[in-house]
Amino acid sequence: MSFISRRAIVRGILLTPSVVLGSSVIGDDTLIGEFVCIGYPKRGKILKAVKGVEDLDELSAGSRIGSKCVVRSHSIIYEEAEIGDGVETGHGVLIRERSRVGVNSRIGSFSQLDGRVEIGANVSIQSRVYLPNLTVVEDEVFIGPGVIVTNDPYPMSRKLLGVRIRRGAVIGAGAVLRAGIEVGERAVVAAGAIVTRDVPPEVVVMGSPARVKMSREEYEAKKRRHEGGGGLITPGIGSPRL
Repeated sequence: MSFISRRAIVRGILLTPSVVLGSSVIGDDTLIGEFVCIGYPKRGKILKAVKGVEDLDELSAGSRIGSKCVVRSHSIIYEEAEIGDGVETGHGVLIRERSRVGVNSRIGSFSQLDGRVEIGANVSIQSRVYLPNLTVVEDEVFIGPGVIVTNDPYPMSRKLLGVRIRRGAVIGAGAVLRAGIEVGERAVVAAGAIVTRDVPPEVVVMGSPARVKMSREEYEAKKRRHEGGGGLITPGIGSPRL
């Protein structure tokens, strides 16, 4: 059964069943897939007595989805989240309250923005990525599948430290980023690396713990040789397989 709040403004297309709660706004030409919930209330509200979707609707402050977005099936976007124009999610994506996603960014299937997460413009996040509360991802970053970012250096402590990934950085598949570190502008973190300290701009780090192995310039030269060596060239490289 679908439910659309009387307070919501829906200018896009909703596939059924789907749920839109509170004063949510869904922009022009946006597609909301099946079994999606927009404006889900945060935990403190859910702990109150809730008997049905009408109670959830009353509790929800709503969320904002821009124009020309695609939110694929089984995704949940919490209240107070803001999604910019042209954003696409895969299936089963979770975006928690107060998160922000910039224009034309992509979030792959089963990825999670777990709290107040800031995503810039033209960011490509692949599938099964975990970004916790206080994570900041600047514009034009690529994050490979299975990346885990952390925010608690001494679990379970009372002080959380966010990770910042600077503009144009590349994070390879399965990398783990320790709480509080910064990945510099246009830096590359290799697949499977364990990053325990800040990564300078324009370098490539590898290993566990991650160490500098080459410059971004050397990395780009290797990539050009690789692309010129035959094999399949994928159009629109960097876009997630949603």
